[in-house]
Amino acid sequence: MVASGVIEQAGAVLLVENLRRHGARDWSTPGGVVEIGEDPLVGLTREVAEETGLAVSLWSEPLYRVTTVAADMGWHLDVVVHRALAWAGEVILGNDPDGIVVGAQFCAPETLRERLQGTAQWVHEPMLAWASDGWTGTRTFGYTVTGADRATSTVTRTR
Repeated sequence: MVASGVIEQAGAVLLVENLRRHGARDWSTPGGVVEIGEDPLVGLTREVAEETGLAVSLWSEPLYRVTTVAADMGWHLDVVVHRALAWAGEVILGNDPDGIVVGAQFCAPETLRERLQGTAQWVHEPMLAWASDGWTGTRTFGYTVTGADRATSTVTRTR
């Protein structure tokens, strides 16, 4: 499972810039893989601290959950996204043990859409929907990826 956190400051949402394989870059909310046996919120708190240097002390219930199935490529992704209700510190990069996070920025709503452009549908669609609607409670998003190659595959929203 992957856990991700929405951290806000003065109406802006924190995004991290990720350096992917083959030099590609994209933006997302901070977070990462929760280790087996690890409580999801403990894992999320750890991942956010590693990627940003921020110490989150209180999380909301999940804002949304995302399930993406790519049977042709042999993978299944479950993501849960929480909102930080209390946090402290300054954004400090360089402590990500995976070496993926290379930048960070608090993005105002108009910048958020620009930064998330080009990310996978299951990354940008739920985040932009929440940024637009600001709902409470938990929403669920589901996606199916068809095709054996990410470059030529198609993504369909299932719920």
